[in-house]
Amino acid sequence: MSHNKKFDSFSEKEDSVPIGSLNILSAKYESLDYEVVENYVYREEERKKGYPFVVKKNFVRWIIFFWIGVITATVDIDKCNQSDCLWRPYLLLLAYNIIPVLIGSTLVAFVEPVALGSGIPQVKCYLNGIKIPRLVRIKTLFIKVIGVITTVVGGMCGGKEGPMIHAGAVIAAGISQGKSTTFHKDFGVLNYFREDHEKRDFVSGGAAAGVAAAFGSPVGGVLFSLEEGASFWNQGLTWRIFFASMISTFTLNLVLSAYHGHPGELTYWGLLNFGKFSNIALSYQIFELPIFIFMGIIGGLTGALFCHLNYKLTVFRMRHLVDRWKKVLEAVLVCCFTATVGILLMLWQNDCKPLGLDPTKNPVQLNCNDGEYNSMASLWLQVPEATVRSFFHDPTESLNATTLVYFAISFYLLTTWTYGLSVSAGLFIPCLATGAAWGRLIGLGVKCVFPNVDVGKYALVGAASQLGGAVRMTISLTVILIEATGDITFGLPLMICLLTAKWIGDYFTESIYDIHIQLSGIPLMAWDPPPLSSNIYASEVMSYPVIAFRSKESVGKIVDTLKKYTYNGFPVVDDVFTSDSEGGNNRLNGRLRGLILRSQLIVLLQNKVFNEVPSAWDNVSLTTFRKDYPRYSNIDNINVLDSERQYTVDLLRFMNPSPYVVQDMASLPRIFRLFRAMGLRHIVVVNDSNEVTGVVTRKDLTRYRVWRHRGAIGVEELKVSAKL
Repeated sequence: MSHNKKFDSFSEKEDSVPIGSLNILSAKYESLDYEVVENYVYREEERKKGYPFVVKKNFVRWIIFFWIGVITATVDIDKCNQSDCLWRPYLLLLAYNIIPVLIGSTLVAFVEPVALGSGIPQVKCYLNGIKIPRLVRIKTLFIKVIGVITTVVGGMCGGKEGPMIHAGAVIAAGISQGKSTTFHKDFGVLNYFREDHEKRDFVSGGAAAGVAAAFGSPVGGVLFSLEEGASFWNQGLTWRIFFASMISTFTLNLVLSAYHGHPGELTYWGLLNFGKFSNIALSYQIFELPIFIFMGIIGGLTGALFCHLNYKLTVFRMRHLVDRWKKVLEAVLVCCFTATVGILLMLWQNDCKPLGLDPTKNPVQLNCNDGEYNSMASLWLQVPEATVRSFFHDPTESLNATTLVYFAISFYLLTTWTYGLSVSAGLFIPCLATGAAWGRLIGLGVKCVFPNVDVGKYALVGAASQLGGAVRMTISLTVILIEATGDITFGLPLMICLLTAKWIGDYFTESIYDIHIQLSGIPLMAWDPPPLSSNIYASEVMSYPVIAFRSKESVGKIVDTLKKYTYNGFPVVDDVFTSDSEGGNNRLNGRLRGLILRSQLIVLLQNKVFNEVPSAWDNVSLTTFRKDYPRYSNIDNINVLDSERQYTVDLLRFMNPSPYVVQDMASLPRIFRLFRAMGLRHIVVVNDSNEVTGVVTRKDLTRYRVWRHRGAIGVEELKVSAKL
């Protein structure tokens, strides 16, 4: 919540927020407190515990990252993909698809809406420093896992790899805290990790372990967490995240080898197994590089079109599909339509091949003669991961061009419709399958001119281009695909096509994740400050007037302030002056002494740590403040007697005595870099006399957003609304 009254007046006067607007920030999202509060209590605990505690804490960190890798890998939802109903008639197939989708969609819509989709945009925002309610709860994990199973079993165009990243984040956040708020159980351990900045580091490791488990790509997991999420990074964190990713890959390898009947044979390196390409298959020549660039252009164009169409569809849902039962009904409708399209393509596209060409375990004869199988049915009636492998490794003559065209177009449109439904499903596999189809099609065209080329590598480039054009990932996606295919020699073509797809896609639209983040109004901080903004100063950016406390403040004043305002940080000054902002007579507060958080004030009031009650001071420690983390009591639920309102609280002992401060003439880029690099929630603005003039929060900075479209660039100032 911002201190600036002009935002409040906007929220009060507006009648409604335009649905689908990309230039309005939601006031309901708050920041996380990544900054360490180095107050007297913190320093006293640090002095008492000494170096043995530092060694113990670092050792426990490694143990937690080990279990993050193990548990993330064992959340194995690949076992539930098998189906024995491929031969049944259409209506029976429809029923088998509708029932699981209905269950999964109902759970997402009515029980835990934050489990919708892949969860990657939400995890990205969490690591950026934004508090996303209910994102990393164990209840969300259960709904996510069940939802993904029902989505895949229901035959919809969704994958499980993206949700694995969300699952890893939930697991990391859960086991690192030593308590479960869902089950109201506190195990009394790991209290020293109950801080936002510690939890953030574990969530980064969980997201990376999720990528490693999904793709068998530990290095790619580390780079994904760095490229897409983490707002803070250091060398020690890098090693711990890589350790968790390796443990996740190894554990999943053990589990899958035992599941497939070959215990101890460590050859199953991820849920998504692309299969091994031969060295000859992935060899390339110089004349093929322009073809790869061309494929990157196609991926960028189709990815931008996908983002635009899905944006329009999401806006339609926000306007007309508000009721939860309507969201469930849409999911069931898409499920029926997907099954119907699949059946029609199998019957209409009579692409019959002789048995022996199809490497799938159960070739389908549907509408073909004896001794033949239906190639379209073999693509459609298997899990999407197997379809991707078919495009990569099936013999050239096993799929004709018409089959590839029909599959690519239908899967592309169904994926566009499916993403954003009230189901748990990812985007990775559908995009890879779509791109692999048209990539193999291009490979067939190249093979007509150069007979010795392998069409599988063009399917790989097409898959990378399609996914890169939608999500705009470059470095991490390149490494993920290299590790998933097991061949580093093809890294250059993959990087070329991914960079091309990203540049072309960025020319037209934002990435699909950024579009959904902007539609939610989440104040996501970019990597870099807006260009040409050095002439914008802190005095223009900051929120004012500031609500401040004296170093010794009355209980009544604190309670009244917390009930009246929803701010989460309050400067502590040596004196407080009243201000008449309506009349334009803003007076400065006194000299800055420190910063006190709302959560700290709640704990002090709840435990009645008043100067007039000396006995309450004896048991105050950091554990007192960590006990209720992360759900602190509401001020309305704290009982303060009338006789206690005249008591005082000494804030000097508990405030942060050295908060980050900037002068009122500091430029926007300087403030932005400090805020972004240090993971801050508040920056206090002072004048030459160290008197508080304002506070800079996340919303004050993110309302200056850079826009890029078709080669043009500019900076727009967004509005903040409490109604979004």
